Amino acid sequence: VLIFEKEGVYLHTNAKRSNQETTIPGFIRIVERVSKKSSMWQQSRCILHQKKGEEEVTNFDPGYEPDWAVISTVKKDREPVPWAFSLPLSELYSLRRARFSLGRNFLVLTSRGGHPLPPLHFHRGGTRELLRALHRYIILDQSPVDGRLFLAYPHDSGALSQSFDKLHLFDDGGSDLVSRFIHDPYATTFGGFSKVTNFFRAALRPPDSPNKPRNAQDPSTQCDEEPGFELITCGVELGPRPDVNRGPPLDKWDEFLDPEGRVKNPEKIKELVFRGGITPSLRKEVWKFLLGFYPWNSTEKERENILRVKTDEYFRMKLQWKSVSEEQEMRNSLLRGYRSLIERDVSRTDRQNTFFSGNDNPGLTLLNDVLMTYCMYNFDLGYVQGMSDLLSPILFITQNEVESFWCLTGFMELVHQNFEESQEAMKQQLLQLSILLKALDPELCDFLDSQDSGSLCFCFRWLLIWFKREFPFEDILTLWEVLWSRLPCDNFHLLIACSILESQRGELIGSQHDFNTILKHINELTMKLDLQSVLRGAEAIYLQLIQCKELPLKVQQVLGIYVPSSSEEDSPESQASETQHLLGKPQAGAAAAAANSTRGPTYP
Repeated sequence: VLIFEKEGVYLHTNAKRSNQETTIPGFIRIVERVSKKSSMWQQSRCILHQKKGEEEVTNFDPGYEPDWAVISTVKKDREPVPWAFSLPLSELYSLRRARFSLGRNFLVLTSRGGHPLPPLHFHRGGTRELLRALHRYIILDQSPVDGRLFLAYPHDSGALSQSFDKLHLFDDGGSDLVSRFIHDPYATTFGGFSKVTNFFRAALRPPDSPNKPRNAQDPSTQCDEEPGFELITCGVELGPRPDVNRGPPLDKWDEFLDPEGRVKNPEKIKELVFRGGITPSLRKEVWKFLLGFYPWNSTEKERENILRVKTDEYFRMKLQWKSVSEEQEMRNSLLRGYRSLIERDVSRTDRQNTFFSGNDNPGLTLLNDVLMTYCMYNFDLGYVQGMSDLLSPILFITQNEVESFWCLTGFMELVHQNFEESQEAMKQQLLQLSILLKALDPELCDFLDSQDSGSLCFCFRWLLIWFKREFPFEDILTLWEVLWSRLPCDNFHLLIACSILESQRGELIGSQHDFNTILKHINELTMKLDLQSVLRGAEAIYLQLIQCKELPLKVQQVLGIYVPSSSEEDSPESQASETQHLLGKPQAGAAAAAANSTRGPTYP
């Protein structure tokens, strides 16, 4: 039985061939069947034809090795397939309804499997009528995190089918539009990154009721008559963003040491490092404290002993792989694999830097040996592509094999989860970045959602290796020491990503980019960003957020300023929630007092 039908519903594709439409008109229906009720979209007027052997090519210079490019050439060898999909309402998890400044109204439906369907653009209105029709079968409950998002619950879950008709845009097993353009930076190790949206599902569920709606609100009543309904916001009014000034680098060291060589005021040093970095002549010494090689309260004599012990330990581990014969290695596929990956990556890591340039460079030998020894230190993780990028600046500064190794282990304590095969930490960080960006710039989020870019997958490399390939080498030295200060919060790298994205909002929205050109634009930012401007923007964002009196709970958790009540601390739900936050540590004090925390800089 046909319950509802609306024409003039379009898909906006990203294809670039001159003979192919970039919008596909169609219609949406709600159909009641004997066993299930479903929402369907079908193409009505045009069929997407793809000829065998054709290629869609994106021509641009990413500025780094091809396997790190976010956009890749995609070959297509498929028969013509109509664009159509259907979804049982029992499998509808959420519905996002929004409008951005370009005037397009759209809906994004997400299944309970965590897979968003392509955005549906209603060129002739009709979303209100669709939502009213949906209310006959499901309850739509506004998310406490995002006012534009509504979670779907059945009126009678027992009466609804649990089956799911798979999306069949192409005949390759349901691959989505996003994954066709994503090139996993270490595809040989990881897989399934295109399913990162699964992790958005849990974070957007109402925390006080995992299975039932709290207070269902009708999204069809929250906006003006179409066309041009108003943007639904989270209801959070952020105050003005303050101006931030950077300071001079840390240029004195001895005055912070007591007669026995202990650092007298570590927090002051961290604040100075956060504010302005470290003068180059002091980096070799200060980095060893920031990365945990030396304890802040150690005396000079204790540090001499630490260096002696750590030197012996390092060379014992190095001997383990050095003493493996060729015959033994032939029977050790894991070690052979690590050695091959390391040799390949070392041969192309920062070769423009004089410390690593040329053939038979001793710097390359040190880079190789430290990474091979790290495989002996951390058998579970071993070597993953990208770790050479983390080591090269450390080795450049210390120019010492032993010290660079132990500084690398300290750095990896902060980021090792980025390289784990599950990718849980990377997915969590992309989720946290999305939460921050939604609070800061809902309009930009809506635009990215409408172009299949809401997963922020183009930020993957930024977070994986802490912007190593986005800034010049000298800027990375400053950026990393700022981040190693762990001020003003552990997730400051996410605020840096927000600062970069907000700096590009005019270009992204104003130029009407699509998914493909968004990725291209982000790639082309490499080596063109101004570090000091980005750092000022990130700190200003932090100050703006913590001064908000009604900051959403999840934003507080990302910033590490959420303080649960005594009853919440003892509840099983709060204990489970605490384990889910891989990054960001709670501090004492309310959100408004976070700026005065001992872990943060002293703000005027």
